[in-house]
Amino acid sequence: MTMSNYRWCAAVAAALLLAGCGGGAQSNSGNGKAVALTKEQVRETLPDDEAMTGWKESARPTAVEMDKLYRSQACPIKDHAGCENSRFYGASTFRHDDAAATVTFLIIAYDSEQAAREAYDVLWDGYYGKRAGQRAKTFGIGRIGDERDARFGSSGFHGEPGAVTQTRVGTTLLWTLAGSADKDKGGIDEDGVRDLATVLAKRARQSQNGDAPSAALDG
Repeated sequence: MTMSNYRWCAAVAAALLLAGCGGGAQSNSGNGKAVALTKEQVRETLPDDEAMTGWKESARPTAVEMDKLYRSQACPIKDHAGCENSRFYGASTFRHDDAAATVTFLIIAYDSEQAAREAYDVLWDGYYGKRAGQRAKTFGIGRIGDERDARFGSSGFHGEPGAVTQTRVGTTLLWTLAGSADKDKGGIDEDGVRDLATVLAKRARQSQNGDAPSAALDG
């Protein structure tokens, strides 16, 4: 993943921030079934300051209704494939000054589990799976979510590390895009990326169970 990709992620989060985050009626119960999230639930699913010990918020958790503009950002492939039956799009961004690291969390919320399942391979194979560079390797992130993939590479201008994970939790697709601006500081590693992806997946599961998301790093 190149630094230009990190800037793209930050730009996505900034665009969502400018759009504002309206509320949505809380609904759905903790019956263990995959449910379609409201806009407010999408926003609450995104990690916030309380969930990100050691990190500083760069762009606050924000969710918007999916429209033509956001489909072009969330699904930047032909005909915006993968965004069919999507309802909301969300993002938040953090930085870790000590490690010169950044992470952006992204969510697409669909109207059904089937829609999210059908979009999974389309978006991973068509776009997100390539975000860590051509020489990136796959790595395991544990059995989080219903489906999961992850790649780790070193494709910055000076070999800076970068990683991308994609996870499906019920009716949502989730991404963790992490990288470092300084390879000498260590930045990120597989364990750190795994922890970040796990937090996001756990929060998505809590939302779909009708609970307030509370999963956090070191929590």
